[in-house]
Amino acid sequence: MDTIRRLEQIPVSRFHYKLLVLTGLGWLFDAMDTGIIAFVLPVLAKEWSLSGTQMGFIGSIGLLGMAIGAVLGGMAADKYGRKAVFTVTLLMYSIATGLCGVAWNYESLLVFRFLVGFGLGGELPVAATLMTEYSPPARRGRFIVLLESFWGVGWLAAALISYFVIPRFGWQMAFFIGALPALYVFFIRMGVPESIRYLINKGRHAEALEIVSRIERLAGIEAPVQPAATSNADLTNLTEDKIAFKELWTGKFAKRTIILWIIWFGIVYSYYGIFTWLPSLMVQQGHTVLKTFEYVLIMTVAQLPGYFSAAYLVDRIGRKATLAGYLAMSAVSAYFFGQGGSAEIVLLWGSLMSFFNLGAWGVVYTYTPELYPTRIRAFGSGWAAAVGRFGGILAPTIVGYMIAGPQGFSHVFTMFTGVMLVVAIAVWLFGEETKGKALDEISK
Repeated sequence: MDTIRRLEQIPVSRFHYKLLVLTGLGWLFDAMDTGIIAFVLPVLAKEWSLSGTQMGFIGSIGLLGMAIGAVLGGMAADKYGRKAVFTVTLLMYSIATGLCGVAWNYESLLVFRFLVGFGLGGELPVAATLMTEYSPPARRGRFIVLLESFWGVGWLAAALISYFVIPRFGWQMAFFIGALPALYVFFIRMGVPESIRYLINKGRHAEALEIVSRIERLAGIEAPVQPAATSNADLTNLTEDKIAFKELWTGKFAKRTIILWIIWFGIVYSYYGIFTWLPSLMVQQGHTVLKTFEYVLIMTVAQLPGYFSAAYLVDRIGRKATLAGYLAMSAVSAYFFGQGGSAEIVLLWGSLMSFFNLGAWGVVYTYTPELYPTRIRAFGSGWAAAVGRFGGILAPTIVGYMIAGPQGFSHVFTMFTGVMLVVAIAVWLFGEETKGKALDEISK
């Protein structure tokens, strides 16, 4: 039995949950930083007298860094390993977040936010790739959506930090707290193994076999007496180490790349356009900063059941149905949220929008790395994420211009409704179902 087949036949065990927590904590810290800037923006707008356009640029510059980081991080992960890039990018964005706390003016904050984004962009697709390559095929969707659910916990942490810390200690302290994940790097180095598929693809079969044997022992499985033979699947692409962009556009990968880029652009455009601006938009609607933080905190809590419900459905009804359905419902919720109303109505539709939008995110991170083979998996995922980040770059700036009009709040959310509906239709019509398939089977 070859090494990859042995890995895929290991049942869900403590190892898988430990890896989920270790990579998930990195995800949590990413979200905490992204959430903190959303809560800091309305405070900075008053303190530094920022215009709507300047606020939009603060959100966009981080996403520009994420786009570049996603491409370079994905390329580095396929060349130097998932674990190394995961560690370096986490350290980079943690330090840059702390530097945001000492920003002395608008321009310096832009520089530090770019560096934060670069680290974040490099880490996210790499963490998802690593978890994808270790998850059993029948439960892969659930594990990746659960990994993404740590994002919701991170946003909740950001909301709590903003609610309790910013009013008392200032916005700088929120950034200093966001730098603490740098200490987590040591746990990653000790507890996260390198990807088996990456090791085999680089010809490091002894290391791969040792890790698989260790996981088998943890799961109570007796390893084969004879050393595992190297299969043809294990040797795939060992003769060519150079990663080329054109590979994403050859054969069936071209269609997959197009649909992934559409999904990523649309979901990132809508997410960052909505949630980066959400506290500021609500303040402009007449709510106090403190009351706004309370409302957004409640909406953030709604993200968690959104993730868990998507985790339940993604391996049952499939990637396409779950993703298209959650995007469509997020679009409907965004439309009614934009119509305003009483505090109760705003909270209801805002919570539903948060529930479905973040559930859809979990499926996107499940779906993306499944569609590429091992040697370009992180690279292809990184490019898809990078294209999405350009959507995120545009959205905060476009919102900054749109809210100047008398019906700006309503028009902003009508726009996001249209974007999410288009993506939902594209997924349903052109997406490829990957539920329950082994990674090698999908990429053939």
